[in-house]
Amino acid sequence: MKEHPVIVVGAGPSGLATAACLNRLFIPNIVIEREDCFASLWKKKSYDRLHLHLPKQFCELPHMSFPLASPTYIPRQQFLEYLDEYVSHFKITPMYRRVVELASYDQKTERWNVRVRNINSDETENYSGKFLVVATGETSDPFIPEIDGLKTFTGQVLHSTQYKNGKEYNNKRILVVGSGNSGMEIALDLSNHGAKTSIVIRSPLHILSRKMVHLGLVLLRYIPYAMVDKLMVVLSKLMYGDVTKYGISRPQDGPFSLKVNHGKYPVVDVGTYKKIKSGEIQVLPRITSMEGNEVEFENGKLHPFDGIVFATGFKRSTNKWLKDDDYLLDKEGCPRPSFPNHWKGEKGLYCAGLARRGLYGAALDAQNIANDIKALL
Repeated sequence: MKEHPVIVVGAGPSGLATAACLNRLFIPNIVIEREDCFASLWKKKSYDRLHLHLPKQFCELPHMSFPLASPTYIPRQQFLEYLDEYVSHFKITPMYRRVVELASYDQKTERWNVRVRNINSDETENYSGKFLVVATGETSDPFIPEIDGLKTFTGQVLHSTQYKNGKEYNNKRILVVGSGNSGMEIALDLSNHGAKTSIVIRSPLHILSRKMVHLGLVLLRYIPYAMVDKLMVVLSKLMYGDVTKYGISRPQDGPFSLKVNHGKYPVVDVGTYKKIKSGEIQVLPRITSMEGNEVEFENGKLHPFDGIVFATGFKRSTNKWLKDDDYLLDKEGCPRPSFPNHWKGEKGLYCAGLARRGLYGAALDAQNIANDIKALL
């Protein structure tokens, strides 16, 4: 059993931020990562045109700013360069290709025992630590919903993590399922590359421009959520008009309240809505079934497609391996305690980046966790 004061599970931005804060305080730690690189979602499973949806000052990890010359909205490649520099500067050395199979708390030793499978050697490794940080992120395991007839679909089926760009889809009929920011932007990219693009929008959603979101985040420092939400809805209606004409409805709750209470982000529009209005991107309702290359929707209509991209999000797998926790995380891997007390559990258990507050929230979590561990040592 290898002993380490702090065990961090996950080498995404949340895990890197936590390790950096620990290293600055000279607290020994290990970072365990199941992939063969840090920030694997950004490096391997993101589409080419991806930019951070918030201004850069809301996306910085602790103790390192983006270069002054960098754009307000950081493109994927520049964010990866920033992470490379971050890992190097704070001397973070994750242990790759390690899958956590079990993390349990030993009451006698007051330690977390973590059993890990080394993918390369297929050997079991055991680690013990006084503190355990769950930093596996909000985007853990890609999720594709069960749909009647999906296995019979004759076209290409992808999850959004497999999509890179629309170059190969010119003049092809492509359906995007999922209308979050990834789904909306992938639909835009497909249309820009000449695909005959449709998108399934099942649930009500807020559409905001980048400037609206920026304004809202600034105002949240000074006035309550309810007031900011009302302003955002008014501005959205002024800019985008009656969205119901295009198969879209707005939620009853405001955009920031929805994000905080239910983890549902507003759509940050970068051009998709204009193409929906022009008819270049077709909005379709919920899918009921598939057969061959045809997809049936809840309005009873059938449409043929050459491919489907599922931008349907992720499922968290923490509950499969984390034991002896009845306080911090629920079965879905989300914090039970409310913000701002969501990051600290019992018996030396913490979580970083799981509170649906993006990179900004992950940075705050990392600093809180490191400072708390420092005070307890």
